[in-house]
Amino acid sequence: MPTVIVTDSTAYLPGDLVGSLDVRVVPLHVVIGGTEHREGVDVDAAAVAEALRSYTPVSTSRPAPAAFLEAYDAAARAGADAVVSVHISAELSSTTAGALLAAEEAPLPVTVVDSRALGMVMGHAVLAGARAAADGAPVEDVAEVVRRTCAGATVVFYVDTLEYLRRGGRIGRAGALVGSALAIKPLLGLREGQIVPLERVRTSTRAIALLEELAVDAVSAAERDGGPGVDIAVHHLDSGERAERLAGRLSSRCPAAGVRVVELGAVVGAHVGPGTLAVAVVPRATA
Repeated sequence: MPTVIVTDSTAYLPGDLVGSLDVRVVPLHVVIGGTEHREGVDVDAAAVAEALRSYTPVSTSRPAPAAFLEAYDAAARAGADAVVSVHISAELSSTTAGALLAAEEAPLPVTVVDSRALGMVMGHAVLAGARAAADGAPVEDVAEVVRRTCAGATVVFYVDTLEYLRRGGRIGRAGALVGSALAIKPLLGLREGQIVPLERVRTSTRAIALLEELAVDAVSAAERDGGPGVDIAVHHLDSGERAERLAGRLSSRCPAAGVRVVELGAVVGAHVGPGTLAVAVVPRATA
């Protein structure tokens, strides 16, 4: 076990995709009504959606550096020679900073990678890195697989309102839309780790249709590059039926892609709000 992958809970990795790969997950924290919870351990997305709808205060925080250090120590005790630690965009969270602090005290070399992403972009990158590690790739190559996978991905998302992003301070350059938020249904993206505005439309129906078109365009662009294909994740918060319908249409239009629906977890859900739909198009890693 030369290299182990550590990530955080905002990768939202389905267990069936992880399988036997050695991936260690450090949970971020969600505070609901003054009570702190660990994402994926003792709080789920449904609890966050309910709290947001009832105007219960919700906030999030990174794990303490000690939580990362514990994961690195455990990897060393299990026989790892090195760790690649992959985390949510540093533009959106201080999680990467916590991992860097822990890496200074770790008993083995730790390469910390700012994914400049979240959700299944990070998730698929983690899986690609874990597969490379399992095949015996050196730590530098494992980290490069992760970076390359993240850099090649496209993320587009629809939110019912910008209010939750504004409250949490994660709105980035999309903040310019806030003044007209009541009159629009925004489509947003991730570029260089920041949330950026893509399109402004008047109805949710039009926004979701445009979300679909942008996702198909991203798949087509990846296919023209001649790589080994793409994976598509349709993320949502408390909007499962809409997500399933969108995934079905994407499966029909992009038959060579792997498509799955993955609900956003508590941390990201707290910032985007109920009704969110997102599509991540992630090129598969090349050898």
